[in-house]
Amino acid sequence: MEKHSRIYIAGHKGMVGTAIWKKLQAEGYSNLNGKTSKELDLRNQKDVNNFINSERPDVIIDAAARVGGIMANKEYPYQFLMENLQMQNNLIDAAYRNDVQKFIFLGSSCIYPKHAPQPIKEEYLLTGSLEPTNEFYAIAKIAGVKACEAINREYGRDFHSLMPTNLYGPNDNFDLQTSHVLAAMIRKFHDAKMKSEKTGHREPVELWGTGTPFREFLHVEDLADAVCFAMENNLPENLYNVGSGNELSIKDLAELIQKIVGHQGDIHWDSSKPDGTPRKLTSIDKLKREGWESRISLEEGIRSTYEWFLEQEGGYKEVRINS
Repeated sequence: MEKHSRIYIAGHKGMVGTAIWKKLQAEGYSNLNGKTSKELDLRNQKDVNNFINSERPDVIIDAAARVGGIMANKEYPYQFLMENLQMQNNLIDAAYRNDVQKFIFLGSSCIYPKHAPQPIKEEYLLTGSLEPTNEFYAIAKIAGVKACEAINREYGRDFHSLMPTNLYGPNDNFDLQTSHVLAAMIRKFHDAKMKSEKTGHREPVELWGTGTPFREFLHVEDLADAVCFAMENNLPENLYNVGSGNELSIKDLAELIQKIVGHQGDIHWDSSKPDGTPRKLTSIDKLKREGWESRISLEEGIRSTYEWFLEQEGGYKEVRINS
């Protein structure tokens, strides 16, 4: 891969795309291209094909997606299915039609069966039923993985699918209606801490589920590093998990975030709300054998993410992070 290679990053303004752009710039890549949704609607097949035909990128990195937590997936299943299918299929097909040789498709570990053996290996794909709370998003991403696999098999391209585990980090979504679990917890504990300081009472925090499921988390900068690695190397397989290889319970995650934020109140678990998949630890052996592994610890990553969050919250900049 040359430093002047033409690289198009779809979704370059999102959490993942921003991290990838920053990483590639730091590595000296000087010919990066990105378009906002207003400049290029990835759901429009004709516009996407015309853009790829005009720009002729050497590499396409697909970090564009409609994403959200359990609540968003439950309320908008059609949008999660159709919009993700439209965006990824238009990009993959345009890459095929315009002879783009290198394509990196980003998905999610939710593509695997709800009760897959642990840790989850890539070959477990399509061996069981999906987790109902995100199955429409997962089905779209599975279609993308299989489209890349089919193009490799039929046309000998270098299309790879990277499936990260639960992501977090700078530029995450902290809206309580649409955010994922780690960002939502940061928001809830922070808001409760600020309210406690105003009222003088220890405000409790209510969290969904029982706290018993286990989850694996990956800092978005580690994912960006994995994308750069996949771009620069000839990987022999189509599908790779990208994770930390470490897991913890949602309860332990909550207590860790509570400590870092400095919240002093109680935690109430609403067991009437869904837990989601009981356990979801990915096997990272495949990518590790090729020479890549994550570097940012969960505690270090949460601290830096909370620091970033405070910087965005103008009035909260002086809030001290617990050590």
